[in-house]
Amino acid sequence: MPIKIPNQLPATATLLSENIFVMTETRAVNQDIRPLQILLLNLMPTKIDTETQLARVLGNTPLQIELELIAPSGHVSKNTSQEHMLTFYKSFADVKERTFDGLVITGAPVELMDFEEVDYWEELCEIMEWSKTHVHSTLHICWGAQAGLYYHYGIRKHTLSRKLFGVFEHTLEDPNYILFRGFDDKFLVPHSRNTTVIREDIEAVPGLKVLASSPEAGVYAVKNEGSTQVFLMGHAEYDRDTLKREYLRDVAAGIDIQVPKNYFPDDDPKRDPVVTWRSCAHLLYANWLNYCVYQTTPYDISTIKHGARTDEQ
Repeated sequence: MPIKIPNQLPATATLLSENIFVMTETRAVNQDIRPLQILLLNLMPTKIDTETQLARVLGNTPLQIELELIAPSGHVSKNTSQEHMLTFYKSFADVKERTFDGLVITGAPVELMDFEEVDYWEELCEIMEWSKTHVHSTLHICWGAQAGLYYHYGIRKHTLSRKLFGVFEHTLEDPNYILFRGFDDKFLVPHSRNTTVIREDIEAVPGLKVLASSPEAGVYAVKNEGSTQVFLMGHAEYDRDTLKREYLRDVAAGIDIQVPKNYFPDDDPKRDPVVTWRSCAHLLYANWLNYCVYQTTPYDISTIKHGARTDEQ
C-alpha cells in the first residue's frame, strides 16, 4: 500500500522516481479503506528535504497512510517559501480537534538554546500535551526526542564537548522488542547533534526503557510503557548527502567542524558517501507503523484514548 500525499507536494516526483508507491489524493478518494492518519510536525528549516525523507520511510510499507503536515504557527520559515508553507502546511489550530493514529515530531537546529528560549516552545508543549489524548503513538526524533523527554518526564539535555557527527554503530538492548523486530544485533544510524541525554536520567524514570544504544553516540532509542511515546536520538531517515551538505555548509561558514565519522570512504570528503543505514531506517519505520500504530489503533479513529493499551509484544 502507498503513502497518500498532496498531489503537487515536491516529494511526490522524487519518491515516484525511486519507485516508492505514492498515491495522490485524487486516486485515494476512489478507495474504500481506512488509511492510517499520520501527522508530521516539521520543525526542520529545510522543510522539503525533511518531508521527502520521512515520506520515503513512512511510505515503504503495505499500509495506506494519509500524511498531514503542520509547522509552528508563530515561526516563519526562512529556508522554505511561504507559497509552499501555505499550500501544504496547516497550523495546529487546524487539526487540534481531530485524532491521529501517529504523530512524528522532527528535530530542530535549536539544541544549544534552553527549551524555554525557543520561540515556539509553548506551542510545542501544547502539541505534546494534546498528543497524550489525541494520538495513538508519537515518534520523536533527535531534538524532538530531547524536547519530549524533557516535557513529559523532566529529563534534561546536556551539551557535548564536541558535535556528535557521523554514522555510528548501535547495539540492541532488547532484541525482542517490536520496534526492532528483524534487526541485526548491531546496526548503523546517522547523528548530527550538539546535545545528549544521560542514560541514568532515563533509567530513573519508571516506565521508560532504553531499547538501543551506542558506545560513541549514547542512548539511541527509548520508549514509554505502551509505546505511546517513542524517542529516537539519531536520524535514520537521512538521505545519502544530508551529512555532506551539513559538513560543506559549516566549512563554508568557517565553523570548526570535523569530517563526519564513518561516512565518507577513508574519511575523504571529496569522495561520495556510502549509505550503510538505509535498510535499518525502512525497517524501523515500518515496525513503528505496523506494531506501535496499525496493530493496536482503533478502527474508529475518534475513539483513540490512552490508558487501556498494553505492551505485551
